[in-house]
Amino acid sequence: MRATLAVLVVGVGLLLAAAPVRAHHAFAATFDNTKPIVLQGVVTKVQLINPHSWFWLDVKQADGTVINWGFEGGSPNSLIRHGVTKETLPIGTEIIVNGYQAKSGENKGVGVNMTFPDGRKLFFGGSAPGAESQVSVPAQR
Repeated sequence: MRATLAVLVVGVGLLLAAAPVRAHHAFAATFDNTKPIVLQGVVTKVQLINPHSWFWLDVKQADGTVINWGFEGGSPNSLIRHGVTKETLPIGTEIIVNGYQAKSGENKGVGVNMTFPDGRKLFFGGSAPGAESQVSVPAQR
């Protein structure tokens, strides 16, 4: 009886400990797949860090104001596999980002792909639908 109870307690403890990790990586927990965004801007910061990389863009609005947007990408290993490095995406590069906006309404999103002025397209390799391949690209609203 004691052994069964001990196994049950340990099992429940392991399940509870794993729940936050699983929730952390869920696309739907943070981003809204009904709010696709397409933004053009200049890269201001590249953070190739685990578990998710971040890219920051200055996006010029119609009225001339500039808003800094952050886009989550995949892990550095995932991005390197897709050809994204600090050398291929230097500060000051103008790109177009397809992605999905954060549910919080902040100027943040998750990137699907980025397009360079010469037409090259690289993928963000993260949790967004289509970020690993050309499966699904959010359309501009």
